[in-house]
Amino acid sequence: MRIEENASLEPYNTLRVAARCRFLVQLQSLSDVDEFIADARFRHVPRMILGGGSNLLLRGDFDGVVARVALRGMETVRSDTGAVYLRAAAGEDWHTFVVWTIEHGYAGLENLSLIPGTVGGAPIQNIGAYGVELSDVLHCVEAVHTVSGEARTFDKNACKFSYRESVFKRGERANYIITAITVRLPHTPRYVTDYHGVRQALRDNDITEPNAHSISQAVCQLRRAKLPDPDKLGNAGSFFKNPVLSDARLTSLRRRHSQLPAYPQANGDYKIPAAWLLEQCGWKGRRQGDAGFYDRHALVLVNHGHASGAELLALADRARQDVLDRFGIELEFEPQII
Repeated sequence: MRIEENASLEPYNTLRVAARCRFLVQLQSLSDVDEFIADARFRHVPRMILGGGSNLLLRGDFDGVVARVALRGMETVRSDTGAVYLRAAAGEDWHTFVVWTIEHGYAGLENLSLIPGTVGGAPIQNIGAYGVELSDVLHCVEAVHTVSGEARTFDKNACKFSYRESVFKRGERANYIITAITVRLPHTPRYVTDYHGVRQALRDNDITEPNAHSISQAVCQLRRAKLPDPDKLGNAGSFFKNPVLSDARLTSLRRRHSQLPAYPQANGDYKIPAAWLLEQCGWKGRRQGDAGFYDRHALVLVNHGHASGAELLALADRARQDVLDRFGIELEFEPQII
């Protein structure tokens, strides 16, 4: 187990915020996880479990221990008459895992291509894009309790998934280190191509019979066109959740904002694009110092160089307040604020 004191966290968060922690521990094996849990130095200090740092805003230094999960490995677990079960360790890059599944002839994760972060972070946020969420394909999550050291497997129901939510995000995040996940991908693919952008990208590439590879390529094309590369411009992807409104509230709002877009949900509610709300308030491309919003997508908070976490958060709070004042809708942050 590698331990570094007074360590920089700038390389480990995609917003590239300069912050430090008292201890940084690299967990590269299950024995490292056990050793970390048993180490008396870390029992009475704040703990943060870190994956790819792509869903995180550090307001400042962290006076505690950061355990970075760097477990590796991908494998086929088993296959039955309906599906194949594929397991990936929590420290694997998510997009690398998606590509690996496609290269091995499986479909189901292609719409989730190029989402930044690690495999272990995926169930915490219940990542989703272009009509697919991780919860649609997840079989189980393996985790270790940070106090008792007990290993536990959470099935899909135990994860309590909802839109960008899970049991790990709401209550158990600090109590468990996710070590691996297993996804269940059906032998007979069910391709999801009904999002306008995906359909258009497939048409642009003359794809009339899409497969997992062509859909993945289309999704990558779309994401690269509207979202910045974190290696070139610090960001944490979508910074706000899309709010969900009841039919009655949507009807009331449209009396004052007739152009308000809304997408029906299975339960009768409507999802509102947070990016549209922010654009109407003039936040697309706005900047204050090195903190700003991406000029191609109002949902993406960016660090143009040396913005502090406090400066980024202050700008996000101003944008959120503008949306509340104009539309009466309170946006929720997607990243975890530390």
